[in-house]
Amino acid sequence: MAGAAGRDVHWFDITDREDELTALGIDPQLALTELHVRDEQGHIISELAAYILLMRRVPRLKLLAWLIALPVIRPLLAALYHASVLRRLRRDGRL
Repeated sequence: MAGAAGRDVHWFDITDREDELTALGIDPQLALTELHVRDEQGHIISELAAYILLMRRVPRLKLLAWLIALPVIRPLLAALYHASVLRRLRRDGRL
């Protein structure tokens, strides 16, 4: 969906890569429950801010990124997201 804007987005599988995550400044346990993205300046962005950063690259999702970044919506959506992730990880036996 991102077209050319997605060419420099690379997936990093965290399975058995605790040392690499730690070297990047990412807590391996948090990597299970939060999305982490490294921006163009090399900063690690996590949680909902990471989703917003990625969604802003996709023309069709820019409006949605703007909407979920609103101060009223963002905290509520973050809480719902965390609850959903924790429920899924517990159900799968990964937490």
